[in-house]
This record gives sequence, structure tokens and C-alpha cells, in this order.
Amino acid sequence: MGLIRTQSPSPPFHATLPSPLRPLLLPRTVSTSQRICCCFGLQIEARVNSNLSKTSLVTGFSSGWSETQSLVLKKPVNNYSLPLGALLTSKTPDLSSMPLTGDEKIGVLLLNLGGPETLDDVQPFLFNLFADPDIIRLPRLFRFLQRPLAQFISVLRAPKSKEGYASIGGGSPLRQITDAQAEELRKALCAKNVPAKVYVGMRYWHPFTEEAIEQIKRDGIKKLVVLPLYPQFSISTSGSSLRLLEGIFREDEYLVNMQHTVIPSWYQREGYIKAMANLIEKELRNFDYPDKVMIFFSAHGVPLAYVEEAGDPYKAEMEECIDLIMEELEKRRITNAYTLAYQSRVGPVEWLKPYTDETIIELGQKGVKRLLAVPISFVSEHIETLEEIDVEYKELALESGIEKWGRVPALGCEPTFISDLADAVIESLPYVGAMAVSNLEARQSLVPLGSVEELLAAYDSQRRELPPPVTVWEWGWTKSAETWNGRAAMLAVLVLLVLEVTTGEGFLHQWGVLPLFR
Repeated sequence: MGLIRTQSPSPPFHATLPSPLRPLLLPRTVSTSQRICCCFGLQIEARVNSNLSKTSLVTGFSSGWSETQSLVLKKPVNNYSLPLGALLTSKTPDLSSMPLTGDEKIGVLLLNLGGPETLDDVQPFLFNLFADPDIIRLPRLFRFLQRPLAQFISVLRAPKSKEGYASIGGGSPLRQITDAQAEELRKALCAKNVPAKVYVGMRYWHPFTEEAIEQIKRDGIKKLVVLPLYPQFSISTSGSSLRLLEGIFREDEYLVNMQHTVIPSWYQREGYIKAMANLIEKELRNFDYPDKVMIFFSAHGVPLAYVEEAGDPYKAEMEECIDLIMEELEKRRITNAYTLAYQSRVGPVEWLKPYTDETIIELGQKGVKRLLAVPISFVSEHIETLEEIDVEYKELALESGIEKWGRVPALGCEPTFISDLADAVIESLPYVGAMAVSNLEARQSLVPLGSVEELLAAYDSQRRELPPPVTVWEWGWTKSAETWNGRAAMLAVLVLLVLEVTTGEGFLHQWGVLPLFR
């Protein structure tokens, strides 16, 4: 099971409950307020160090560092290095003096996964999901089978998935909520004197990212801020959407000349942290003994190989995010024990541990009676909150001896959260850079700066392979290969036995192994 931690009065101290629980969360050394990556052309990263009073900037150009402007402090995390901050120098530009909008039209593109809106949408939605080579990866020789295989799997899994969507009203509310978030974000930006149009681009269902881009072109947008609605960056969520977007950008002359920037993650922003703390504090009041409630953070899982082999920062960002939320709660004298686990794993490969279902059972065995589930990686209600957490995990918790169960709602259109997203967009506007043709020809990454560049390098033009969530086949001495080779061998033996018994001919009879069947 994962870490269980308790909060104590200042100075901060996290103690474990009496159990053989292995510490999971990393100690926080630096709190960053936002990462902004400017695509193609001027690359600038703005960070706020918790130990510095002003914004620290690291500035460079596509052709290389133009001059030494600051000292970058780095700390290795999970096989890759995250730039954690920089010393402010006299050459650092003042954000407040930089023009924000000018006369050019501004757009904000919200990226999300998407979900079926009706039961009839479930099978085609699953097809789009499994047709993604990052979800099911086939050997090069068999890649022509990608779409037929996706069709087969989607048809096979659709009935079970339909049951889940039927239990939450017949479809996912994700699009409706995301559209509402887009509208509230537009209003918040307008209230902050930044008129902008906000678009929604889904990865696997309507409105698709391609549809949003076409509308952006029709509206004549000249400056675009790309904002994935995933607080923490992962190559399987934000990364997948950005790779799709990168491919679209490469093929369109209008997009080549459009200035744009990407906010890859925003889990550490003050507004987001306070909004999450507000929701948790409110839900704790619904328990008879609020101080005795275990706060249970349940995050969407990713394959372990993404973190260990590809340098996915998701796990590190998730752990830092929870530290920040609990520190905010501690300021409010809320010092409950808490833990983190990962849900929604699929396929035969190993995912991030501890798993949510196993952790719930262990908590019940250890005598925990009150549990408050927090869907930490989700900002909208959908199948994994409404069905997996509210139904499956709640039922499992009650069966495991947990007597009181609660769940923090997803952020949705929570005002503090929306206002903070608007601030993130505004803060990113000075760093919107033009996408140069020379960089396009060089196949430069859409998000070329710092750790994100290292991260997306794992998905270069040759698509270096990583273990996917659903592994259909792998060559070589791997667990998947051994499993499938074993199944193939068993099937071959079964076929041989059937031939031996039905025809009386075959290798076994010839070798005298089955003489009784002659």
C-alpha cells in the first residue's frame, strides 16, 4: 500500500501511522508556480521559486543559448532533470511592462480526453481510443492491423462499457462540463481585460482537436495559448494531445505562421491548490468527526514504464501537488492523515502503485473507518469519478470495513479555479512565439523547452516504442512475449492433440506416443 501521512502543527512534519507503510511522497524543495513553453522561435520558461520574491526567468533561443543570463538549478527526478528555478538578473524582462494582447486575435485551446455522450457513441469512442498507436502498439510489420484490431476490441468491450455509462445517465458529462469551463474561462479573461475566444479540442471524441483547429483558423486567431485540462503532465494524456496537435501544425501553412505557446502543467498554481483545499475542507465538515477522516487521493494511473523508462514527470508532479494541497490545509489547521493511490489500470503491464482498490482494502484491514476520496487528477466529472469511484470503490470500501465514505467533487467551474486558469493564460501571453519554418523543417518538438523537450523526445518522428497500456504483442524476452508465446504454444499443442485424436495421424502417433488411439 502507499504512504499514509499525517499533518502536524508548524513546523510541518509528516508522520506515518503505525503500519509497514512505505513512504511514497517526495520531500518538497522548491514550489513552482507555472511552466510556460514557447513553441518554435523564442523559448522562455517562467518559474517562481518559493525562496525567491520575484519571478525567475530562463531565456533561450532555438539556435541555442544566446548568452548566460542566469544560473539554472537542477535536480534529477525519475531519470530526467527538471529545471527547478533560476537566479533573477538585471537582464530579466519585467512581465508587468510587456504588452499582452496588441491588436491580434487571441485564442485559448483547451485539450481534454473526450467521452461518449450517448450509449450509441460508446463503441466508436472506444475505436478511436484503441486506434491510437500510443494505446495499442503493434510491431511495424503488423501496423496495418491497427484499425481492424481497434474495431474488434471496441466491439468486444462496448457492452461492458455501455453498462458503466448507462449507470451514470447514459453518457459522459465531460463535454458539457468542458464547454461550461470554456465559457467561464472566456468570461474571466474578459473581466481581466483580455478578450479571447476559448475552444475545446478532445482527443478521442467530439469536438475533436482537428475540429477546434479548423474553427480557430476560420476565426482568424493570431495568438494561441494551448492549455491541456490535466493539472499534472503525462505523456499519455497531455503528451498524446500535444503530439496530435504537433502533427496538425506541421501540415498547415496557416498554423506554421500562427504564434502560440503551451502551458504543459499547472498543478502547482496557487489558485488551483486553494480551490482543491476549499473543496476538501467543505467535504470534511460532512463527517461526524472531521479530524479522524483519512484523506484518500485517487489519481488516474499510468504505465510504470512511462515513468521509469520515458521520464514521465506525472508521478513526481502528483506527489508534489498533494504536498502543496496538504500544506495549504495545514495553514487552515487541518492535519488529517492522507494517502495516495492510482486507479483505472488496464492491460497486463504494470502500472503505478499502490492501486486504489488494493489500498482501500488495506485501509479497512488497518481499522480506518472514515474515508474521503479526492479525485486528484480530474477537473471534470466523468465515468471514472461517477462510476468507478462513486460506485465501485465506495462499495469496496464499505465491504472492507470502512463505515463512513465521502467524495470531493471535481473542480468543474469552481470560481477560484477558473480565475486562476485565466491568470495562467494571461501570464503566458508575453511568451507567445512565432513558429519558424526552419524549425518546422528540423522537426522541432511542439514543446521544445526543458524537461518537456526531454519527455516528448521519447515520441520522435520514428516513434520510439514504449510499453503501452494494452499490449497486444511484443517480440523478444519480455513478460508479454512470454505470455503470448505460452498461449500460442498451448494452442498449438491443443490443435495437434485434436488432429491426433480425430485423424489418427500426426507426430505423436508416428513417434509412438499415442498408440492407443490407432
